[in-house]
Amino acid sequence: MPNWNLENRTAVVTGAASGIGRALAVGLAARGCNLALADRNVAGLEETEQVIATNRVRISRHALDVADREAVAALPAAVEAAHGGLDLLVNNAGVAVGGTFDDVTEADFEWLFEINFWGVVRMTRAFLPLLRAQPEARIVNLSSLYGLIAPPGQTAYAASKFAVRGFSQALAHELAGSSVGVTVVHPGGVATSVADSARLPAHMTPDEAARGRAAANSLLKLPPERAAAIILAAVERRQGRVLVGTDAKLVALIERLVPVSYWSLIQKLIPRGRAAT
Repeated sequence: MPNWNLENRTAVVTGAASGIGRALAVGLAARGCNLALADRNVAGLEETEQVIATNRVRISRHALDVADREAVAALPAAVEAAHGGLDLLVNNAGVAVGGTFDDVTEADFEWLFEINFWGVVRMTRAFLPLLRAQPEARIVNLSSLYGLIAPPGQTAYAASKFAVRGFSQALAHELAGSSVGVTVVHPGGVATSVADSARLPAHMTPDEAARGRAAANSLLKLPPERAAAIILAAVERRQGRVLVGTDAKLVALIERLVPVSYWSLIQKLIPRGRAAT
């Protein structure tokens, strides 16, 4: 079967104001795919459109918080009005919370899940009718390296990304044989602002916060543009799962070989002081 041609398709991309989301939007536009760009950051959406800077595709911008039930429910009508339909839904929007389980408040835990998990579920439920109306369509859900392994200090984030992984796999099985496919993405350390914007425990001093962010950022090396290229190539090949980056591939292999004791081995591979916290 030939690759899925994204030219003249329409894609919704959440978290499109920066990072992987912006890079995916740029990559899709280069392939001739029309875009409905969604993010809370309206100025960032305008910058993304300026970066694309082409008359080749139709672009609409949508101020959206994926944690807002009513806003998500209203978005399909706006996208259909602007584009006439939808072929590709990219659930990319995500946030991070640092700290151990004891450190993370219940409110922060729920805030993260509203975006990282429930945002994916709500967007999928809202847009599935439009996707089913197409001869071929696809849902792309971004999990994480921490949807493969669960390091200490990542209880909230890993839980949300494991949830995205499980949801995506079950949904793929349910949609098997239909016109809608599902791709779950596990990016490794991509150079985005996720660590800088992460919520941290209230008791953490500014120096501790700075050290924590620096340690996390030291692991984020893959350019977003490269990550987007890997993801879009996988979408064109209709892959069900894609590992983005050498770190994600290595970790997936280690977890498969030693699924219970993987962390003791992975710790030895992470430079001292750079373990996730």
